[in-house]
Amino acid sequence: MSSTVPATERSSRRFGKGLGRGLGKPLQIELPFLRKGWVRWAMIVVGIVLAYALPIIRPPLLTTTDSDFGGVMVDAASYALVAVGLNIVIGYAGLLDLGYVGFYATGAYTTGVLTSQHAHWPFFLTLPVAIAVTMISGLILGGPAIRVRGDYLAIVTLGFGEIITICARNSNWLGGASGIKDIPPPPSIGPDPLGTDQDGLFQIPHLSWNGLVPSVDNLHKTPFLTFSVLDGIPYYWLILTVIILVMIGDVLIKNSRVGRAWEATREDEDAAELMGVPTFRYKLLAFAMGAAIGGLAGSMLAAGQGGYISPDAFPLQLSMLFVAAVLIGGAGNRWGALVGGLLVAYLPERFRGLSDWRLLIFGLSLMLIVTFRPQGILPPRRTKRALRAQAEIEELEGDVVDV
Repeated sequence: MSSTVPATERSSRRFGKGLGRGLGKPLQIELPFLRKGWVRWAMIVVGIVLAYALPIIRPPLLTTTDSDFGGVMVDAASYALVAVGLNIVIGYAGLLDLGYVGFYATGAYTTGVLTSQHAHWPFFLTLPVAIAVTMISGLILGGPAIRVRGDYLAIVTLGFGEIITICARNSNWLGGASGIKDIPPPPSIGPDPLGTDQDGLFQIPHLSWNGLVPSVDNLHKTPFLTFSVLDGIPYYWLILTVIILVMIGDVLIKNSRVGRAWEATREDEDAAELMGVPTFRYKLLAFAMGAAIGGLAGSMLAAGQGGYISPDAFPLQLSMLFVAAVLIGGAGNRWGALVGGLLVAYLPERFRGLSDWRLLIFGLSLMLIVTFRPQGILPPRRTKRALRAQAEIEELEGDVVDV
């Protein structure tokens, strides 16, 4: 049977389809040794150790020369924690939340009120209260919000983020426009004589690099778990530990009945309802859990370096950056959200030496990632399966045209 389509047109069709598959299909790298369980666990352990040691090692290609690398890592870890929480709402449950900064601010202001503004609670007693208050705010917002879908849900959550900031700015009880100051840091372990080199139980020297040759820098040391304005690395270690605990909980809940209900709701809410899944209850749970992690990150922000928060620290644009982190990393993939949060916080600081051009480079980088990797840097398995199936269908269609 001969084809009625000219050969040149058939060739161009195949090229166009192949090009589309190349842009959208995730890179598949088969490494047989990764199938062994002990190899994967060994890589995870080595990765965690390197993550803790990163601000001490200060790799020459990654270190921010125009900003304090420890402080940059604190911001990157905070954004990563927020992205993991938002991934529950967007990636697992399929709910577009554009006001996530409201939960971030709620956790921070709850900590500021209880530790400085109206009381003097210790940080680790305030932390669970901040999480509970933020979770309740997620339930209050989620109750009416998730009854609508699509763009309407985005508008409702967008308004929530703006309302929280306006209330903080106009409420004297919350410090008004001047914010809340003198928020105490987490309790330190060991002696903490400010301004001396005897802080903490012991001190860890940094590495300095002469090109690619490392050497021990005994002039710059980090005290072990001494939280002060002089060194942000202990804050980074604390947030990184919290991230590890949150990731463990994320794995457990995603592999449970709740995770399967979220996936069914995200794929087809009406079909999930017909199959007996109480979608409203599970969407509300996703909102509450995502809000709790956002409040956790906000609480740690308030007790971070400086101990000061204000409404200006929670602009609405921050919500857009959080959403971008999840989408760029790969919505639905916890590791992708983690990587996305790290990138959106790290890249602007890495190119700070370029002055205003750094924002242009950052914006172009995000555009390139979204254009050539629309499924994210680390897409979830369901996206990979869908892309492979689509590629096979297009290949079959191309073969039918050739017949």
